Amino acid sequence: MLEKIKETASYIKKKTDFQPEVGIVLGTGLGGLVNEIDIHYEQDYQAIPNFPVSTVEGHKGKLIFGLLGRKKVVAMQGRFHYYEGYTIHQITFPIRVLKQLGINYLFLSNASGGVNPEYNIGDLMVLEDHINLLPNPLIGYHHEEFGPRFPDMGNTYSPELIARAEQIAAKHDIPLKKGVYTATTGPTYETPSEYRFFRIIGSDTVGMSTVPETIVAHQMGIPCFAISIITDLGVPGKIEKITHEGVQEVAERAEEKMTRIMKELIESL
Repeated sequence: MLEKIKETASYIKKKTDFQPEVGIVLGTGLGGLVNEIDIHYEQDYQAIPNFPVSTVEGHKGKLIFGLLGRKKVVAMQGRFHYYEGYTIHQITFPIRVLKQLGINYLFLSNASGGVNPEYNIGDLMVLEDHINLLPNPLIGYHHEEFGPRFPDMGNTYSPELIARAEQIAAKHDIPLKKGVYTATTGPTYETPSEYRFFRIIGSDTVGMSTVPETIVAHQMGIPCFAISIITDLGVPGKIEKITHEGVQEVAERAEEKMTRIMKELIESL
């Protein structure tokens, strides 16, 4: 895998000499942040050697290099999921590549279902911690270059970046939750009993992404910040039928608030 990572990074470096400081992963319905980027270069995933291809509606499938908040960034407009049939190592492959390209920070976003009864549709939640119910992406052969074989997972999400995000949100009167995100395989949405189970084990939200990327980034020593838009509720008495289209619509409506926080947070680095 290490050879393929370096091959892919080498290909990208030959296409552009732009050296990003910050990596950004944009989830379902959240690709609009790209409109805030002064784009210098972009590349479709399907043209990049060894790269997976996005198969989910709402994930455009482009790697975008440019300036955001006066910082050099590379944004993944669309991510990959275990339920698409990719291995956990394929899902996290792009994060390994971004590290080879030189990123020092990783920012992630997603859409999720709220199981905390205090949450409402459209709320923003900063991830303080996670529960991983997907295969661990560090299983398998270990390359010393990636970092420790047994990384400590305390402070997986940077407390410093979380504190800055809270200050930015307060300045703009944007309500901001903090909580625990649980990653599941999908692609089914949860049953009422599963929602209750996730709440019992300590979840505030449930989704199908983000955690594998965070784990490999954390192993490689990259500070991570992740934010989730609550697009549906798994709270007894508030559970309604969910569709992917509905999730996208809610994410797009809340995207402006998320974009403001992410942009100013990146600018503050």
